[in-house]
Amino acid sequence: MVKWHTLSRGEKAFKILNTLILILIMVIMIYPFWYVVVCSFSSLSHIQNSTFILWPDGIHLESYQQVFRNELVPNAYLNTIFITVVGTVLSMLLTIIGAFCLSRRNLPGHTAMTAFVVFTMLFNGGLIPTYLLVRQLKMINTLWSVIVPTAVNTYNMIIMRNFFSAVPPELEEAATIDGASQRQYLLRILLPLSGASIATITLFYAVDYWNAYFYSLIYITKREMLPMQAILRQVLMTTEIETIMYDAAVQTLPSEMLKDAMIVVTALPIICLYPFIQRYFVKGVMVGSLKG
Repeated sequence: MVKWHTLSRGEKAFKILNTLILILIMVIMIYPFWYVVVCSFSSLSHIQNSTFILWPDGIHLESYQQVFRNELVPNAYLNTIFITVVGTVLSMLLTIIGAFCLSRRNLPGHTAMTAFVVFTMLFNGGLIPTYLLVRQLKMINTLWSVIVPTAVNTYNMIIMRNFFSAVPPELEEAATIDGASQRQYLLRILLPLSGASIATITLFYAVDYWNAYFYSLIYITKREMLPMQAILRQVLMTTEIETIMYDAAVQTLPSEMLKDAMIVVTALPIICLYPFIQRYFVKGVMVGSLKG
């Protein structure tokens, strides 16, 4: 690492200017969400009497209490948790199996299967055929309609496949000599070595499922089956939040405060999960992108 006193004046000025610009960009990106969090915990009088809000005037939970007072929110939370957990497990299972098969260069039809998988990155069946297929499978108005159509992400499978291919073949030869089958080689050698890639791709899938709302709006018409993101979208797309979630006689807070609370409630779980897996990102993605 270059020491500060060894840098020239121009290099020092560049580093200082670069740091200030990055700090400014960080503030511009963080402040909108911070403003939402502050408003959700502030009192009504503090919001009405302040032109610029940086800190809440205490911890006020009235907006959160009113948000959870409606049964749509707990139901949506449970639906989102089910979609995220079950969808992530299913997607990882299919991705690992598919990536392992594509990494076997001695597998008959390996080139054709790889080309077929890559083809899906460029073209897909379209929305209407997909809807007809989901309806034919009787998954309309079920949570499976959000999980099954997006169960495998081709990009994630390619990353995992490249990681498997980068493992030295000598490990497989040694395992074969010891009598290990392909299944044992995958479970006992490849997967323990793929912790970084598995953690990274797991988070990719979890974030995608947690934020999924498009397919739920297409395949689900029952409001009690909608996930949290679909409810949040409807809340943000209308100026009359009580027409969606609340009885006007019950609502005591401005709709903007309730919207802020809804945003925090929806985004907080995945934000809390991110720091625990963030350290795997660079290693997991870069290793899986180096070797084809």
